[in-house]
Amino acid sequence: MALFQVSFFSHTLGMSMQMNVIYPQRNDVVSDKKIPVLYLLHGMSDDHSVWLRNTSIERYVSELNLAVVMPSTHLGWYTDMNHGNKYWTFISDELPKICHSFFNNLSPRREDNFVAGLSMGGYGAVKMGLGTSNRFGAVASLSGALDVSAICLENQHTEEKPFWTNIFGDALSVSGSDNDLLALASNLKLSKEPLPKVYIWCGTEDFLYAQNVTMKEHLESLDYDLTYEESAGDHQWYYWDAQIQRVLQWLPLEK
Repeated sequence: MALFQVSFFSHTLGMSMQMNVIYPQRNDVVSDKKIPVLYLLHGMSDDHSVWLRNTSIERYVSELNLAVVMPSTHLGWYTDMNHGNKYWTFISDELPKICHSFFNNLSPRREDNFVAGLSMGGYGAVKMGLGTSNRFGAVASLSGALDVSAICLENQHTEEKPFWTNIFGDALSVSGSDNDLLALASNLKLSKEPLPKVYIWCGTEDFLYAQNVTMKEHLESLDYDLTYEESAGDHQWYYWDAQIQRVLQWLPLEK
């Protein structure tokens, strides 16, 4: 495997950005076969380097024909902010195009494009799967913050209110919007767009556990292709390092 540390300019955000990319290295044979890609998203306090620093992701994918793209997305919550930058447009539209222009062996097929993340990144991953389902065939969330409407309402009368308002707008307007994963899942089911395969894991001691159960029950009611798993654990890398291995096993990769 090769590891690329990439600095590039985002026209959507109007600033320089960074990503790490793990890329299969073919030494023995030249193949025209396109490479599947997993976009691996970080949480609130992290950046593009965190998966490499806190897990053995490079070792875990070393025998797989899979590229892994780990971008920095700041504290934008994978959203076109109410007051701020267009992180949703960046992550869902501009970044994949940039990656495919830099690495032209990446597969363009929906069935070969996946996205996963933890915490805030779990929200971003599911949002990408539901919001751009024509591009991503499978999505995975680890300890995901999957109900931002509830989060915004909980912080409506706290000192954190300006932070959440800057991102999502008024708390009462989040439910049913394009930032509401529950609404996105319902709307996608009613559309003629393809539904992604979904994997969700959360620790039973995690402060986001109830949100994950809510999403599980909602996706089950809509008859999504859902793999839901839970086990003892809270919100820390010890569990995410283990569970990302499970995600890699779950991905529909050609053997």
